[in-house]
Amino acid sequence: MADSPYLVALALIDQGGRRALPLAGKSQALVAAEGDAPDQLGKELALDLLLRVWQRSDDGPLQRAAAADSLLLVELPMERLPEDLPQIKADWLSSGDTTACLEALQRICSRAWRLSSEKFKPVALTPVW
Repeated sequence: MADSPYLVALALIDQGGRRALPLAGKSQALVAAEGDAPDQLGKELALDLLLRVWQRSDDGPLQRAAAADSLLLVELPMERLPEDLPQIKADWLSSGDTTACLEALQRICSRAWRLSSEKFKPVALTPVW
């Protein structure tokens, strides 16, 4: 289990002119094969995250801060979680530089998927890298 990559759903949002980057994560008991997406766990994490983001709407209107890349699922080694991910989050919250944020995520995350939905279709996990 310790060698299993950690899966994190993250949302880059703006609420009333302030950036937020809520996260939801979990260790993977079963890692998806190369070329596959972690469908079940990924969708569970996305649902948890989106419910928390939706609850934030009580505090004011929400807006995606990074267009289609505003809702991502990333896979990273557990050792990158305690220091690297919080630093990337802090840097984005202070700078708003989405390109730098995504590049930093790509340096520490082995794989990433964009989460999207279309009417009458299931949630899609599209590889980003």
